[in-house]
Amino acid sequence: MAGFTTSANEHLIRSNLWSTQIKETLEEELFAQQYVDMITDFPDGDTLNIPSLGQAEIRDYVEGQSVTYTAMDTGNFTFTITEYKASATYITEKMKQDTFYMSRLVGSFVPKQARVIAEAMEEDVLAVGPDGQTASDLNAINGANHRFVGGGTNEVMALNDFALAKYALRKANVPMTNLIAIVDPSVEFELSTLVTTTYDANPYWERIVQDGMSTGMRFFNTIYGFDVYVSDFLKSGIAETVNSVTTTVGVANIFFSATQDILPFVGNVRQAPKVDSEYNKDLQREEYVTTARWGYKLYRPENIVTVLTDTDKVA
Repeated sequence: MAGFTTSANEHLIRSNLWSTQIKETLEEELFAQQYVDMITDFPDGDTLNIPSLGQAEIRDYVEGQSVTYTAMDTGNFTFTITEYKASATYITEKMKQDTFYMSRLVGSFVPKQARVIAEAMEEDVLAVGPDGQTASDLNAINGANHRFVGGGTNEVMALNDFALAKYALRKANVPMTNLIAIVDPSVEFELSTLVTTTYDANPYWERIVQDGMSTGMRFFNTIYGFDVYVSDFLKSGIAETVNSVTTTVGVANIFFSATQDILPFVGNVRQAPKVDSEYNKDLQREEYVTTARWGYKLYRPENIVTVLTDTDKVA
């Protein structure tokens, strides 16, 4: 009796194997929610009015004359729940019976739906600052610009832009504590390239050349007092001219103070991500849906600086 050989027994060999593992996509860390002052006194409805009170006036006084009385300016800040999002999918009964990956597949539905909703929230938080400003305008407050194009060559970020952002916040009476900058990965690239071309054996720059500028989402050190974070969720695709300088594929990098009680953003999550599932007997499938409602808005325009930079200069 002949023995077994590959050529004579190909029908006993599985030529195309499938792993028991499923490859998952990489996900960026989310962190913007911590910079939102969440509104808690908002029990119902979708619109909340918050009155504001201006400063008192001072005038010259002349002895023997009547004092001039003036009313302080008042205003109204309107906050609205704007977003109602859903993420839904299904799996048919036949697919459940036939797929080897049924339990892994069904187990991923809810976490992945919650993740895409969390990413949408992250994008909204990081966009409300730039969206709350006037486009194509310097948005000057007390003579300092709160929106401008990066001062580097070809509209990229320059180190001086960090100093300008700090100057703008200081002129707007924002405390110089807990300063935060959230920038696009292209900005980290540009600053790293700048460092390598100006490296002069200073220990600070030497460490950047050796180890890079960031670990995870955060720069390892501060720049002009700003703790710098990197995010892929900043508002992008901006074509805008500010003070005669134009971005064509711009991204809105933001600078602010994260000191409590003066956070730049307010928000409310009217409905946290809520999962519903049911069996559809007519279509013979299990359906899963996650829904959520929320709103975010720029509350303190004086505590936000937007620096627009082009992202197509990385080469």
